Amino acid sequence: MSALVGPLGGAAGGLLLTGGEAVGRVAPVVGGVLGLGGVAVAALPSRVRMRRELRRRWRTWALAAPVFLGSLFFGEAGAAVLAAGLGLIAVGEYVRMAPGGTVGAERHVLAAAAVVLPLLAWLRPQWLDARLMAVLLLAAALPALLSGDHTTGAARAARTLFGLLWIPAALTGLVLLGGTAVAVGVAVALGDVGAWCGGTALGRRGALARPLSPLSPNKTWAGVLGAAVATAAALAAVGAFTPLLWGAVLAGCVLGDLLESMVKREAGVKDAGSWLPGFGGLLDRIDSLLVAVPLAMVVTL
Repeated sequence: MSALVGPLGGAAGGLLLTGGEAVGRVAPVVGGVLGLGGVAVAALPSRVRMRRELRRRWRTWALAAPVFLGSLFFGEAGAAVLAAGLGLIAVGEYVRMAPGGTVGAERHVLAAAAVVLPLLAWLRPQWLDARLMAVLLLAAALPALLSGDHTTGAARAARTLFGLLWIPAALTGLVLLGGTAVAVGVAVALGDVGAWCGGTALGRRGALARPLSPLSPNKTWAGVLGAAVATAAALAAVGAFTPLLWGAVLAGCVLGDLLESMVKREAGVKDAGSWLPGFGGLLDRIDSLLVAVPLAMVVTL
């Protein structure tokens, strides 16, 4: 099992915990939040417009939390399997959103990276250095180069490289962060809830109602405030709060959502998929995590 690195252990702070011990620490927090959330959505009166949607979201949360925590309980091996599974689904959604579609070769490059990079992070982490960046650059450009595409080749290569960095490379952090990934994942999830609550309660009028970006007009500064409070509370509750890690998680919650909105707006779609009840696609659910995890690596490894 992997050792916990960063705020919950290792060089950044005292007690060294395994992935299983980290899950044991956060499980009561997650269980309590899910329990309270379940009671709250069950008690919503029928006149509440989003009652059905909120119940669907809660059911998805109730299924996703055991999968996430259960995988990380088994340390680096479980994290690698989780990262590969998430990566394969996410790159599939990304490819379908690519303007004009993405040809088969790029699809294969993204899918292969989704599996290989987490396995390298588990079995050969020393290989994840500047040499790998050169390999990823070549892998992204090679399909267009070999096909002699002189009209859209550069755009294809850039789109593929972005996908490689955004999804497979980012998800390797679930392996490399060790048990800290548990705290980051829980904080990101509660941060997304906090952003929705803050935007709903405080984002109707006043300074906090200003849109955060034209990319997503419904995202307001009230949502940022809600995410800030929720992520701080979540990290503190699981014993992982440090200002740097909190900043990384908060930035992931805010920028991750805007990043996916940018991709979806270019593709002209509302959601990355339609199979995940209450959310749309997997990318709609893990967009914040895909930014928070790499930033957490920057501040903890």
